[in-house]
Amino acid sequence: MTIKRRIAMLLSTWFGCGFFKPAPGTSGSLAALPIAWVLTELGGYQALAVATIIITAIGVWASNIYCQELLDEDPPQVVIDEVAGQLLTLLVVPPTFINYLIGFVLFRIADIVKPWPANWVDQNIKGGLGIMLDDILAATYAGAGLLIALSWL
Repeated sequence: MTIKRRIAMLLSTWFGCGFFKPAPGTSGSLAALPIAWVLTELGGYQALAVATIIITAIGVWASNIYCQELLDEDPPQVVIDEVAGQLLTLLVVPPTFINYLIGFVLFRIADIVKPWPANWVDQNIKGGLGIMLDDILAATYAGAGLLIALSWL
């Protein structure tokens, strides 16, 4: 495996989080929580937004390369999409334990259920773009659900 492919594996599995069984996606989402908190505390929502965009772009590149290496369109160990989606979900709320807990649960549900159009993207757009885009779409549902849930609390 070349250096480029090793870097792609490291990033797409989010530094190995994707190898945690039985729920690699959940481990990727969990790994995003402290990142979101630190970014928001130190740099505000702008830092979190910029990081989300950068991680999404890197995710398209890295997951494309890693999937080609494995000859698999969407291997479960690729979790950089969960990291980006979780960060996007948390972008709409202040960093508190309850906000992050609800945001985590809602994102995991949206990522697993994949409401339309995330399910369409998951089925029809292949490669790194499809891997990342379905989670970004799921995150928009989770973020909206988070805002609605918090308006009732």
